Amino acid sequence: MSSKESTEIAETETEATADASKDKDTGNRAGIAIAAAVLLACGGLVGYGILNTEEKPKPRAVPTAEVTYEVTGEGTVEISYLARSESGDATIESGVQLPWKKTVRVPLGKDPTVAIVLGEEGGQAACTLAVHGAHVQRATAGGTYGRATCNGQLPRP
Repeated sequence: MSSKESTEIAETETEATADASKDKDTGNRAGIAIAAAVLLACGGLVGYGILNTEEKPKPRAVPTAEVTYEVTGEGTVEISYLARSESGDATIESGVQLPWKKTVRVPLGKDPTVAIVLGEEGGQAACTLAVHGAHVQRATAGGTYGRATCNGQLPRP
């Protein structure tokens, strides 16, 4: 083999090695570019979630009516009544000395109710219910563990 031929072969091999090296570099660059794009997209989503300052709508206020509960008489009673609990749960007060009066807001559509239970010593008690100052109902309880309930209706929202 002549020296010219061996030089040509060496140059061909060098060019082939350079081309293979270029292919590797191109593949590496493409992989890095894809990884960078994915990281940028993930970072953007995280940033949007953290920096999103758009205010969420506030829950709509439930319209209410003013209700006055009153318990008169003598002795100690347990009183349960409906107040501003949108779930409709009753508030219970135990060992209440009479007289007792409370004005609360009750959501429209809920029926205002006050119930009394006299204690072991008995006695005499009466509950009354007023909506917007207008008397709605009165009931009396007497004796040991006597019970009375007053309720009314509010319009639906």
